Amino acid sequence: MATYLVLVVVAMLCAGATAQSGCASVLIGMSPCLSYITGSSSTPSQQCCTQLANVVRSSPRCLCQVLNGGGSSFGININQTQALALPDSCNVQTPPISSCNGKDAITYMHFNFYHQPFA
Repeated sequence: MATYLVLVVVAMLCAGATAQSGCASVLIGMSPCLSYITGSSSTPSQQCCTQLANVVRSSPRCLCQVLNGGGSSFGININQTQALALPDSCNVQTPPISSCNGKDAITYMHFNFYHQPFA
């Protein structure tokens, strides 16, 4: 069962990543976060938080795809509350909204609204 789930996640991430060049391998690296963003775990693993920090540092635009709800087409129900709480749970600051554009910007704006301090 676990092997099947990993294969589904990899397929989901690769399929979604075709919209943005270079995101496939980045998003595959986020697989340690799967149990947290699906609601199976109440806290993200250290490996998940490390990967999230790496993505924010190296490829922040790829985060738009994680939050875009693409998992449902592969039978993976992303818990939006958990996904949106991930940066706070990992103590990772998210990038500005300008990191996304188009359809993904709305999701990313929602993500940043809850994770950016007010000036």
